[in-house]
Amino acid sequence: MKKITMLDVAVKANVSKSTVSQYINKRYDYMGEETKKRIEAAIKNLGYQPNYVARSLKQKKTSTIGVIVANILHTFSTQVIRAIEDFCHEHNFHVIVCNADDDPEKERKYIEMLRAKQVDGLIVFPTGENLDLYDQMIEEKYPLVFVDRMIDHLPVRCILLDNEKASSQAVSHLVKSGYKKIGIITTTLERKITPRMERISGYKKAIQEQGLALNEEYMKSVEVTEMKRAIKEMLSLPEPPDALLAGNDLSLMEVLAVVKEENINVPEDLAVIGIDEVSFASLFNPAITTIEQPAFKMGTKAAELLLELTKNPEKVAEKTVYRYEPTLHSRESS
Repeated sequence: MKKITMLDVAVKANVSKSTVSQYINKRYDYMGEETKKRIEAAIKNLGYQPNYVARSLKQKKTSTIGVIVANILHTFSTQVIRAIEDFCHEHNFHVIVCNADDDPEKERKYIEMLRAKQVDGLIVFPTGENLDLYDQMIEEKYPLVFVDRMIDHLPVRCILLDNEKASSQAVSHLVKSGYKKIGIITTTLERKITPRMERISGYKKAIQEQGLALNEEYMKSVEVTEMKRAIKEMLSLPEPPDALLAGNDLSLMEVLAVVKEENINVPEDLAVIGIDEVSFASLFNPAITTIEQPAFKMGTKAAELLLELTKNPEKVAEKTVYRYEPTLHSRESS
């Protein structure tokens, strides 16, 4: 069976081959409606399939980007991915998503695999431990954007929440509601992940600014698998906290699991606030107070920055940190 070519489409539509190429690449600003209809009809009638691999080799671009998330289980991660995909779809880019599981070795393999597939750029939630790969990409002027995390010395554009403000908002809200013994639970600080470190820092500053005593026993940072034990340990203290800030959505789910297992009355026995808006927050009984990240705005900005860099690679090695404001959603749990 003869392979249908772009020239066949051009002959069928009575236009030049270059006009068909412009149509396929959606460059038809000055193309008449009648011409577009003829080309569309010819493509449909002939069953023409563009050769995207050949086009990518010719243009040296694949119109594809890679996204490597640290942990796809986070609500924030899935929302950012959705925003990136929406923006890229509008601009005729494809997206390949990889989940690193906060594992530097998995991240390394995904970076190498995506680059081997010649994606035009990467959006990464970095583990922080593949410095040689990051440095290599910067040196090669390879389009790169970090989300949710940054590495201080690297000249990479970074998209971040104002994490210290998020913790400060939570502490301030709890103090206004009459709580004075405020604890915080986050995932492990072992790798010094930016949002976790900043949220702990913001919590400490806010506690001191509110004139409260900083109690080390009220601060826990552990793996998710150890979180229930850590929370129960904190609540078993001679003077347990009367309010608890969950540092992210996974922490919040563990807090609520303990609340259910121990028959704790919220907010009478323990007030609860979570950083990261979750779909069930307003449906839970009582409704959970949360600090929301503008995830869709952040994802859209990341995609916009990366696509700009694919057009202007000479601007790759420039550091700009884009900080986004958190929003408090006050509900019944605090």
